[in-house]
Amino acid sequence: MSAEKAFSLNKSVSEFNPKISKRQHKGYVYNVTTETGNLFVEDILVHNSGGLGTPPHLRVEPGMIHRASGGVLFIDEIATLSHKSQQELLTAMQEKKYSITGQSENSSGAMTRTDPVPCDFVLVAAGNYEDLRKVHPALRSRIRGYGYECYMNVDMEDTDKNRAKLGQFIAQEVIKDGKIPHFDRAAVEEIIFEARRRADHKGKLTLKLRDLGGLVRAAGDIAKENGHPLVLRQDVFEAKMSAKTLENQIVDKMIDTKKDYEVFLTQGKIVGRVNGLAVFGDGSAGSIIPIEAAVTPPSSKNESKVIATGKLGEIAKEAVQNVSVIFKKISGKDFLNDIHIQFLQTYEGVEGDSASVSIATAVISATENIPVRQSVAMTGSLSVRGEVLPVGGVSAKVSAAIKVGFKEIIVPKSNLADIVISKEESEKVKIIPVSNLMRVLEVALDDSPQKKAFLKELSRVIYTKSDLAEVSKKLIGKPVLAKQN
Repeated sequence: MSAEKAFSLNKSVSEFNPKISKRQHKGYVYNVTTETGNLFVEDILVHNSGGLGTPPHLRVEPGMIHRASGGVLFIDEIATLSHKSQQELLTAMQEKKYSITGQSENSSGAMTRTDPVPCDFVLVAAGNYEDLRKVHPALRSRIRGYGYECYMNVDMEDTDKNRAKLGQFIAQEVIKDGKIPHFDRAAVEEIIFEARRRADHKGKLTLKLRDLGGLVRAAGDIAKENGHPLVLRQDVFEAKMSAKTLENQIVDKMIDTKKDYEVFLTQGKIVGRVNGLAVFGDGSAGSIIPIEAAVTPPSSKNESKVIATGKLGEIAKEAVQNVSVIFKKISGKDFLNDIHIQFLQTYEGVEGDSASVSIATAVISATENIPVRQSVAMTGSLSVRGEVLPVGGVSAKVSAAIKVGFKEIIVPKSNLADIVISKEESEKVKIIPVSNLMRVLEVALDDSPQKKAFLKELSRVIYTKSDLAEVSKKLIGKPVLAKQN
């Protein structure tokens, strides 16, 4: 539309509406504003964009708390709300009304505020357990006071009934996708096996169905590529290999690099060096962490120091201190050398106490000059009494150790039932469950008269029970009772 026509329209409209504003340039009108908004802007016809005469109710947009009035308001990841927003949410819940504030597309850029608008709703909020500290205390108190808090299970019992439900879930995912074939019995059993493995807890099946659904669709795509009328077990296996998480892919690359450059070894004997096991990301990616220990002259005349390096987190540092307590108990009061512990090439950092058993073995090997068998990998937490405690991610750790070629794997006895690996994997390795440090050292240290003498002395100071008697009987021909202090 030309400027002449716009000027003509403006003149005719202005005769009937004195509220119209005009902007002229070189004798032509470029903007015409009415009560309902701008009609022409730079020769462009537009719909109501918020003129100065726009009614107040058109300048605001009701928020979710207002739209949910009389019903349910669901907020996912509630901890991501700022504390200010959480405070405003609390006020709305308490007063059951709240002003609409802010700017809408019709507000002409101006901030608006209405009278309080009803917002009486039932709040349902969700978030991660570790994010609870980010929830405003007053808001959480309101939830506890007038409602319920529920911890959602991430797994369910491994029963025939629940396995059948997983089978139903697989069929539903196939139908929902609409492009992939159904699964045969062996393929369904492989998905259920994966649900057991991902639960990482004995007698459980994972409820992380979104992840399982991704595996179902990936297996279906591979079956289509292979021209299979049904998804076969081999298709599921290939899907697990090709549809790995980003954490798994990164860890696999790190393991291959460390193996190529012999950062860790799977054979031979070395003093003060142990192959520890760890997990990264969500716990599904197992990795190898070589740990070395060395003894040096003391930096102080009055005391020995334990120095650990390798980007350790707080819990990992505490685990090192706990191990030092055990070692001081073993070594006696006259040991004044410094102990250096290094987690080799752990650029991604180390957290947790599952390396406690590995640290203790490395330190004892270095101080007693007894080699460690490099064909052995291990994981386990350690109490100050020398008891081996359970850890998480044990299936992922064992699978990673098998993949790189370790022949023996030491795990906490209480974790034995948590390990879910395939029959093919189990045939490649010997898994050794332990309940105390004595048993760990018996397996990991190289056989020698020096080892036998050390373990005999250790049995007199470390706190163990039935397993100690069994190990002692094997070493010296008769059971030795644990010293009780």
